Amino acid sequence: MSSMLQDSQLTDEAEVVWLENPADLDYVRQALDKVHTRRGKPRYERDGRLIGYTNLKAGAASDPDSGLFARRTFFLLPHDRDNEPTGPYEVGAPGEAIDPRTIEPGRVGAKTPRSQRGSATEIASVGR
Repeated sequence: MSSMLQDSQLTDEAEVVWLENPADLDYVRQALDKVHTRRGKPRYERDGRLIGYTNLKAGAASDPDSGLFARRTFFLLPHDRDNEPTGPYEVGAPGEAIDPRTIEPGRVGAKTPRSQRGSATEIASVGR
């Protein structure tokens, strides 16, 4: 698991599957997890909730040592901004947070003003 992902680690991704509408979220956390399958909903063993995940191409290779596949998961923890708007991430975001609108298969995703500082409404009102 790493928050500092690179596109070169994601070349076998075929699609992003969202369990929740990403348009409703300022940010999601992303992690590269080792799982037993190329496709389908992976096991989720963190606090909080799974927001989405990637499926891999049919020919994606597993790690030769472990037999596991590296797949991204997108998630939020209980203290993230969507659950606690005035909590620790009222302003700012965790290191692995990215704007879900920038996520594509094979692309890491980007930090944006919305993901890093608050909702678009809040950002617009600060600039006035």
